Amino acid sequence: MKKRLSIMALALAAAAVQAAPAKPLRTPQAGVLCDSHFCADARGLSTALTQKYLGAQAAGALREQGAFDHQAFTYENGVFCDTRERLCRENRYFGSDGKRSAAVEPVFTRLLFPE
Repeated sequence: MKKRLSIMALALAAAAVQAAPAKPLRTPQAGVLCDSHFCADARGLSTALTQKYLGAQAAGALREQGAFDHQAFTYENGVFCDTRERLCRENRYFGSDGKRSAAVEPVFTRLLFPE
């Protein structure tokens, strides 16, 4: 009985860890969307906005990533945004047809591309 309760307790603890809510994104100004690592606007990831809203350390970490595509990015909550498409999606994955397969995420799309 004790062994069974221990296993159930471990299973519940594992489920709780997996079900931990993603950190929310924030919008410090219209058209800007930030997580705890970077900020972006309709043009893409922005070192200047990251520094303004998250500080020099976060901006430095973004700069240190080197050259990469600043127009397509995934927030820490899993939401993927592409400024060329002007859309945010629930994730960044592709379907078997080679096209983005995730549903459009309407709330974050409106926040990042308000016009």
